[in-house]
Amino acid sequence: MCGIVGFTGKRQAAPILLEGLSKLEYRGYDSAGLAVRDGDGKTEVVKAKGRLKALEEKTDSGNALKGCCGIGHTRWATHGEPSEENAHPHISDDMNVVAVHNGIIENYGEIKEKLSKNGYVFYSQTDTEAVVKLIDYYYKKYNAGPVDAISKAMVRVRGSYALAVMFKDYPGEIYAARKDSPMIIGVENGEAYLASDVPAILRHTRNVYYIGNLELARLSCHGAEFYNIDGDIIEKQSTEIKWDAEAAEKGGYAHFMLKEIHEQPKAVADTLASAVKDGRIDLSAVGLSDEDIKGIGQIVIVACGSSYHVGMAAQYVIEDLARIPVRVELASEFRYRSPILRKDDMVVFISQSGETADTLAALRDVKEKGIRTLAIVNVVGSSIAREADNVFYTLAGPEIAVATTKAYSTQLIVSYLLAVQFAMVRGEIDEEKYAALIAELMSLPDKMQKLLDDKERIQWFASKFSNAKDIFFIGRGVDYAICLEGSLKLKEISYIHSEAYAAGELKHGTISLIEDGTLVVGVLTQNDLFEKTISNLVEVKSRGAYLMGLTTYGHYNVEDTVDFTVYSPQTDEHFTPSLAVIPLQLMAYYVSLAKGLDADKPRNLAKSVTVE
Repeated sequence: MCGIVGFTGKRQAAPILLEGLSKLEYRGYDSAGLAVRDGDGKTEVVKAKGRLKALEEKTDSGNALKGCCGIGHTRWATHGEPSEENAHPHISDDMNVVAVHNGIIENYGEIKEKLSKNGYVFYSQTDTEAVVKLIDYYYKKYNAGPVDAISKAMVRVRGSYALAVMFKDYPGEIYAARKDSPMIIGVENGEAYLASDVPAILRHTRNVYYIGNLELARLSCHGAEFYNIDGDIIEKQSTEIKWDAEAAEKGGYAHFMLKEIHEQPKAVADTLASAVKDGRIDLSAVGLSDEDIKGIGQIVIVACGSSYHVGMAAQYVIEDLARIPVRVELASEFRYRSPILRKDDMVVFISQSGETADTLAALRDVKEKGIRTLAIVNVVGSSIAREADNVFYTLAGPEIAVATTKAYSTQLIVSYLLAVQFAMVRGEIDEEKYAALIAELMSLPDKMQKLLDDKERIQWFASKFSNAKDIFFIGRGVDYAICLEGSLKLKEISYIHSEAYAAGELKHGTISLIEDGTLVVGVLTQNDLFEKTISNLVEVKSRGAYLMGLTTYGHYNVEDTVDFTVYSPQTDEHFTPSLAVIPLQLMAYYVSLAKGLDADKPRNLAKSVTVE
């Protein structure tokens, strides 16, 4: 989950590296570091504990480091506590090899033991130092060059990695290697760039190369060359990034999270426009034909975190509209329990980054079984996108804040589009219903904007409960799925303990946690379940709870029960998550703001979970 950058060219490297790291700080902010080499091979390494600002101060915003070739790193700690000693870059004993790393090396202990017997001394607690010194060992033992040394190390290590490596004997070059961790390379006007994610280099180039698993690259001012693990040169085609560079900037907002909450109407509209043509849903770009859809016996959705919550909502919507059985699985559990799959199943993998480690591993397991796979991802060319049979891209654009908002909303939209199209193709709805559902989908962006235009009441309410110790979210049916996401948003950026429960489960133990003043948020957007959820709210109110009700316009009688009411525009009940989630996102953001926290960079979290 760390962020890595690299640059080689004719300009001073350090300011460019720091700029790139600033765009990747959402991937980790325990510590940061730079290594820069000049034309004579002299290396300067500077590291700092804490946020990137500390590294900027140490290097005078990079101006103190004069070389034109360098690598940088922002760390999310795995092996070893956050410290300067454990920060990247790491070096071999004589500084022959310098490298940064994203991922986890599982057998670093045995590698360290082997190298120690060969005279290497270790200064950190990290797994990365072992890889750096292993590369150095092979480089010196076989004297066959950087590509050969790195490829031998790749064969030896177990785990995941994106590596950027510099060798003393090759001062203007950077070598890269990848397995199960993201990496992109850009080339433009005699300069070459390397990064974990597109925003880091978007200001400099739009033409990027995606390194495949177990592949290597050599970057120089002449461009980039790519190799397989045997050291043979391979050809690659570049991909043009369509994102606007300014989309990765705050644009006047205090935090990326608030900006991205406000970008949801456009992100949803763009995603809808990619699939709705002349009033009908067109999945030809996804690669799903009507025959494919008719042949699906069951859908299994595999995801983590907020994407899992999308799956929970999708389960209700797809089963109700298309009448296809749906299972929702946590990716981190799915691959370890020998899941039973049938040949007519379709397994759907949802991931913003397309690099989520558990989801990617589950995808590969399913592919080995010969089951059809569909990816719902936001990043073109990502590992999950490349390896799935079919891909439905969300058009959220770059999402920088750790807590997802607009990516979640576009994933929801994709699940609705699939549900409606599957229902039509399989004969579960008629043309009239099909047209009405599509029209309602197309109206969602405007309705989302109305919620955003009326956020002041949410801000006031959030400030009132910023010192809460426990908050509970309850709902039934698809409202429960909304509660799961609302609770996660709150806890991850405000550090308040919150839980989401199916409202009917309260009496099975949870109600014992309610005491005077406990905030309980009830989500009530489903007409058939409205009265039952009201009854559950009455139960907790009688035990001292303070109630917030989130419902749709028209349910004004909810005010007779709750203490504070938030209304969302009316829509088809299948699509209410897209509207009801926005007040919960805003509530989480404003609670975090009232507590003086950084909503973009919550403690202990990073944006893309690329390690298990």
